[in-house]
Amino acid sequence: MDEALSTLEGAHAAPHPLLLELEQHARADGVPGVSRATGRLLSVLVHAMQANRILEIGTAYGYSTLWMALAQPPVGKIWTIDPDAARTDVAQTYFKRAGEDESIVVYNQSALELLENFPQRNLDIVFIDANRDEYIDYLDLTIPMLKLSGLVVVDDCLLDDESARDFNEYFLRHPELDATILPLGTGTGIGSRIK
Repeated sequence: MDEALSTLEGAHAAPHPLLLELEQHARADGVPGVSRATGRLLSVLVHAMQANRILEIGTAYGYSTLWMALAQPPVGKIWTIDPDAARTDVAQTYFKRAGEDESIVVYNQSALELLENFPQRNLDIVFIDANRDEYIDYLDLTIPMLKLSGLVVVDDCLLDDESARDFNEYFLRHPELDATILPLGTGTGIGSRIK
């Protein structure tokens, strides 16, 4: 299996040079981010949906943000939330260098506080990769913001802890979602809003 995955990795075209640089930068600074495979999945989903209204909870250095921004149509917009301004300052330098800074709005505050009154609706995709203890709250606040058939994508679903297990059960049985979890990266949940 590992050999097959390694072969697949080599078969992909190389990621954008700024994504490669950002991977190394984050790794050197010990800043967590999604796996490259998860980044590729986000890119495919954005391309497939022609998603132009994306909300991201958890920016860090902007690795997943940049995967999605590079896949968006020219009119696309990403709203990304992370209270750590030092990290998002780094992210914004990469957004600018990629020519995507005009399409990305960064909020440096608590996601739970901001989402209570977040004005955007009819979102194509919500991507969650932040404080796992708050995943259920994020999900409850963002599902109403999704358009019908919009996607919620969640990272870190297969980490072995109680908060992940509790979230996974809630996510997979949510009455407004058709959801599954893929063994990609640290576990990637995907749910489509069905009502």
